[in-house]
Amino acid sequence: MKRGRRRHGAEFKAKVALEAIRGVKSVNELGSRYGIHPTQIAHWKKQALDGLPGIFVDGRTREEKAEEELKAQLYQQIGQLLVELEWLKKLQGRSPEERRMLIERENGVLSISRQCELVGLARSSCYYRAVGESEENGRYMRLLDEQYTRTPFYGVARMTAWLRSEGYEVNEKRVRRLLRGMGLEAIYPRRRLSAPGEGHRIYPYLLRGLEIGYPDQVWSTDITYIRMRRGFVYLVAILDWYSRYVVSWEVSRTLESGFCVAALEEGLRGGRPEIFNSDQGSQFTSEAFTDRLEAAGVRISMDGRGRVFDNIFVERLWRTVKYEEVYLKDYEDLEEARENLGRYFAFYNGERLHQSLGYVTPEAVYREGRTGKGNESPAGTVGRLAGTPVALRAPSVPASRGAEGICLKLPQILSS
Repeated sequence: MKRGRRRHGAEFKAKVALEAIRGVKSVNELGSRYGIHPTQIAHWKKQALDGLPGIFVDGRTREEKAEEELKAQLYQQIGQLLVELEWLKKLQGRSPEERRMLIERENGVLSISRQCELVGLARSSCYYRAVGESEENGRYMRLLDEQYTRTPFYGVARMTAWLRSEGYEVNEKRVRRLLRGMGLEAIYPRRRLSAPGEGHRIYPYLLRGLEIGYPDQVWSTDITYIRMRRGFVYLVAILDWYSRYVVSWEVSRTLESGFCVAALEEGLRGGRPEIFNSDQGSQFTSEAFTDRLEAAGVRISMDGRGRVFDNIFVERLWRTVKYEEVYLKDYEDLEEARENLGRYFAFYNGERLHQSLGYVTPEAVYREGRTGKGNESPAGTVGRLAGTPVALRAPSVPASRGAEGICLKLPQILSS
């Protein structure tokens, strides 16, 4: 019968090693006594002799060694935290899609799991790829976008009826979903049937009856849908009311607030308005957006729900951009859209003669007006450049006017 391997405890090994060190009996005698091979006993003896100096080491030395090891661990953790902190600085004002793009798969310090944890995303979202709209829905979205630009007062029912009159078999449910996904909503006065969502701070509308007399007095912003050959993107722009100058703009695949904050940051690098006006969309009521404005000392103005003309200047800009740029081209992807829109806005600001400015470019009015800001009358800059006094006043519509009268006047207003 084969005997299993014997295992000896530390106390037994120490006892045999001490007897071998004393030398009273030879290693062979000890081997015979305890039934252990002499070579094993010689090995235990050597281990005991090598370890004896450690018994007499000063206790403080051991504590210092432990402290050094602890410091090394702490320094390693601090280094890791510094790396993570620098990495997190890239996340300010980023949308979930933009945060996914920040994941560095070849990062040798931070694992993908740790990066996802830092940016607040599930690890599975790194591998998620959004499924775009079908070719059929893409065609409907193009048609809806063009029709909305012509008749922004068409709601879901009218849009559905119009598509059916063009020979397309669609129902209101699909049209409603597509319009919502494009961020398009009919412009018409309506009753205030719901209050702002919880946590939404309410800001007053500050532009009623306000005379606009110089650049950087009022900036305004809005978001629109931009079609591409495959899919679509969203465009946000910030407009100076006095000069119609596009202060900044940005595009994004999603309606998260990040790209709006990025456009705001870009605009504030070149100037600062006294009043900033927007609608009550979640992008503009987010803390990241409003906190940045308040930190810059800007007064915030928000359109009343259901008011038609509170942000009409930006609506005019969208009409111009789409008819003069977007509808003439089919952008292949986001980068192509960004490149072409960049060229168009440079043209719009610096070369396109604006009828309401007396056929002067927005950039000329904006730059000249900033030079003489505070020293001219409300008609000043535009009148001096164009040769004709122009008085600008925030649009105002009596609350008693019905939807029908407003809708009849919209095409005329948008084309002015």
